[in-house]
Amino acid sequence: MIEDYQCLLDTTGTLLAAELKIWHFLFPAGDVVDIYQREFLALRDRLHAAEQESLKRSKELNLVLDEIKRAISEKQALRDINRTWSSLSDETKLKLWNITNKNVLHLPTIFHHLPHLLSKENSLQPAVHIGQGRTGVSVVMGIPSVKREVHSYLTDTLTSLISELNQQEKEDTVIVVLIAETDPQYTTGVAENIKSLFPSEINSGLLEVISPSPHFYPDFSRLRESFGDPKERVRWRTKQNLDYCFLMMYAQSKGIYYVQSTPYRQLGVLKEKFLAFGNILGKMFKSLDLSLIVEFLLMFYKDKPIDWLLDHILWVKVCNPEKDAKHCDRQKANLRIRFKPSLFQHVGTHSSLAGKIQKLKDKDFGKQALRKEHVNPPAEVSTSLKTYQHFSLEKAYLREDFFWAFTPTAGDFVRFRFFKPLRIERFFFRSGNIEHPEDKLFNTTVEVLPFDSLQSDKEALQEGRATAFKYQRTSDGYIQIGSFSKGIAEGEVDPSFGPLEAIRLTIQTDSPVWIILSEVIGSSGGTTPQGC
Repeated sequence: MIEDYQCLLDTTGTLLAAELKIWHFLFPAGDVVDIYQREFLALRDRLHAAEQESLKRSKELNLVLDEIKRAISEKQALRDINRTWSSLSDETKLKLWNITNKNVLHLPTIFHHLPHLLSKENSLQPAVHIGQGRTGVSVVMGIPSVKREVHSYLTDTLTSLISELNQQEKEDTVIVVLIAETDPQYTTGVAENIKSLFPSEINSGLLEVISPSPHFYPDFSRLRESFGDPKERVRWRTKQNLDYCFLMMYAQSKGIYYVQSTPYRQLGVLKEKFLAFGNILGKMFKSLDLSLIVEFLLMFYKDKPIDWLLDHILWVKVCNPEKDAKHCDRQKANLRIRFKPSLFQHVGTHSSLAGKIQKLKDKDFGKQALRKEHVNPPAEVSTSLKTYQHFSLEKAYLREDFFWAFTPTAGDFVRFRFFKPLRIERFFFRSGNIEHPEDKLFNTTVEVLPFDSLQSDKEALQEGRATAFKYQRTSDGYIQIGSFSKGIAEGEVDPSFGPLEAIRLTIQTDSPVWIILSEVIGSSGGTTPQGC
């Protein structure tokens, strides 16, 4: 455009010069020539001014054109961002919001607790990552493993876990091994060993192996000592907290439930909704809760061991500071469900902390194989006791849980009325449990109600025995056949009573403690009573 105006100006100047020559030739008179000369000079000035204005407008048009191009580009980029944003998870959106938003208020992220992660782009990426990336399973099992001076139990643990899974469970489970070391030679060696020992499990997606980036851990030399622990122990427990955080963050999107384990042995199946066996061993969480757990651990990872922190989470959620410790324990018991007998057991005595000997044994581990299945006969259950939360008598009778009730008083009862009268040969009741051994039944009698009391008395007299009369009878027809001693009542039922209509436990005096009925057994046909 500028070149066109320049060409027009040159052409106009040439024409003016030619016309001036013609005017001088045709009109030699000076006046006329002067008039037209002035007009042509004025025209030239106007053309020059027009050229300058054109240049100015051209620059403005170029600026407008650049703005239009930029607006189109931004609109296209916004469309791409919107498509990308809609595909992001809520957690990722939250992190991006914290980074890019210009508001004064910001939500905390992992970088607030571990700011050193910002110095390296790959600090949150696994250095070793082996597996098929399976997701959508029911159970994810996390097993952290560190370098040990004496013996590693990792391969023994994996062998035990995998051998106890049937084919259906193998297809609905992911086992994630975290090699919690940063030495690339060591982590690669362990990973290759696992690949060689469990190739089919790796290829099928059942087993995955990861290790953290060497930039994941902070500078442990700056940790302060606490609770009388030496610096090496503080470093060990701090790193352990971060190991579990890394493993939980990796596993949280893979399944419905997450089982936190260590190199220990498992016995049984993975069908329970929650497992809890000592410290961090064999705990199962809902995967939806892992973000909360990780955030809590990251806030205090330098302050306390992981088993303390996990207990603090429960304390914060359910305990009332104005209540006593026993009330707090009961509230936490509603969230911490313990499955018995144990499916996990500690093997070996050498801890990952150098010089530490760890003799952890679960007393009821393996007892499941020693127990015979027992089903109580169909019955209507009832009680005058006030049940604590969901620990109902029905669940105890069906062997789904234990019965837990508030402090009983004299005259309170627990009754099992059979739908059809039947002969009972033995009875077995256990009160209290491992976690609450003091919540037992004291001064409580076991009573039976024969279906035909008169007939049973006649049978006893005909046989020459006063069986029915050597037992104390209540005013409503029940016969006392036993009582609780040290929290347990067991014995045989005299066959002369015939078919029984009901069995009842009657509390004779007020009790200072709550009561737990953990085992309820009534056996017939020679069955030996077993624990619930």
